[in-house]
Amino acid sequence: MGEVSGGRGRGRKEGMISAISVGFLLVLVGIIFLATPNIIDRASEFFRNLNATQVPNTNVILPAPLDPSAHVEIYSAVALFALVLGIFEVALLAIRFYVHSPIGKKADTAGDALFWLGTYYLITTVLTETVTITTWFAFWSEIIMLIGFSLIIRAVILASTRLKA
Repeated sequence: MGEVSGGRGRGRKEGMISAISVGFLLVLVGIIFLATPNIIDRASEFFRNLNATQVPNTNVILPAPLDPSAHVEIYSAVALFALVLGIFEVALLAIRFYVHSPIGKKADTAGDALFWLGTYYLITTVLTETVTITTWFAFWSEIIMLIGFSLIIRAVILASTRLKA
């Protein structure tokens, strides 16, 4: 009987964590809208400015802005979003340890924290006022690598707990 009631308690805690996460995400989006004047117009301009572009030194055609350095305000808004969400994910990871969340949830949260903080770092170091088409595509290659690192972190955490058992 203790297993079932403990399981329900854990489910309530996980439900509460999910509700807090969704609420935080909505608040964060609102803050980004308030902190970035004319973000809708700037985002519309960014998407209108996308063009099929040949990736340098390849025959591959992918979307890229005609002038990547013209959208620093959008990059800054996304960087702020990534930083705050990354910090939130770190705090959420601490909460998950405190409430004894399942290891899968902890692994997911750790991977998410790495991704969002890494995204912040990449945006602030690569997508600057001097960004070019070459660095634009390099940024997306680095994002793909960051996704890979995030998945590896999740797998390592899951594997390490299975090795202990």
